[in-house]
Amino acid sequence: MTENMTENMTAAEITITPEAAAEIRRVRTENNIPESLSLRLGVKDGSGCCGVSYLIGFDDKASETDRVFQSEGLTVFVDLQSLLRLSGSKLAFAEGPEGRGFYFDNPGEEKCGCGGGCDCGN
Repeated sequence: MTENMTENMTAAEITITPEAAAEIRRVRTENNIPESLSLRLGVKDGSGCCGVSYLIGFDDKASETDRVFQSEGLTVFVDLQSLLRLSGSKLAFAEGPEGRGFYFDNPGEEKCGCGGGCDCGN
């Protein structure tokens, strides 16, 4: 890992809730994902009602331009483009009558103008 990969990156820029971290650990164990793999967070344009899809996965190494940080005992990789979109976000996990899953609480997310039944803030 190079020094520039961690400069100016703090866990405060992207927060992982304890519930999300626990679920990530459960998924890792249940699917025999090695502890050597780190969590990768990202954003993909062009899909979803609000124009973006959030990506959560595991990766074996960071690229030279990734930012790397620790949160809730997890090592996290985020590419620079995604970091710009995720800064200030919180990765959380919820379980309830409608199901269970991860979600990003992203104050910088652009809202769509669909006016439909989606949960994108309109």
